[in-house]
Amino acid sequence: MHVNSMFGTLPLRRSFVMTIPFRTIPIPSALAETARRERRSPQYGHPAHVERATGYGPCRLCLDTFRVGEDDRLLFTYNPFEDLDPYPSPGPVFVHADGCTPFAAPEGIPEPLRALPLTLEGYAAGRWLVARERVANGDVEGAAVRLFAHAAVAYVHVRNSEAGCYIARLDRAG
Repeated sequence: MHVNSMFGTLPLRRSFVMTIPFRTIPIPSALAETARRERRSPQYGHPAHVERATGYGPCRLCLDTFRVGEDDRLLFTYNPFEDLDPYPSPGPVFVHADGCTPFAAPEGIPEPLRALPLTLEGYAAGRWLVARERVANGDVEGAAVRLFAHAAVAYVHVRNSEAGCYIARLDRAG
């Protein structure tokens, strides 16, 4: 088994890879609530926009997909590196406009994300990109544990492979 990294293709031992549990972290619920209430990006002050869902999303708080043509979603600017690195990296995110329950499972990945085109990016301290992997056949766990097998990887960003948008963060569980 191998994983691509900035250092080239690296071999990984399967026994080690299979033992790294992780948890999925959505955007902060207080931030989503502020965006809903004020109709502005809490981090930047840019106006937020409400629209009927024209795509699957997903919502960055509950991490469920939107029902196209039915759900209203709120679009605002979000920096997933806030409190991790002083250099901002803002981008667009969607949440359910009328509220939802934040994803809070102690381990693993939300089931609705498996069907989406995902890319995982493993970052070291200082926001240094260590490795990136596209998820194949919904095997988010396999891609995540391969990235976390790198000792330098502190956290992993889940991104949409089509649009490049930030979806969630993965942290080692425990």
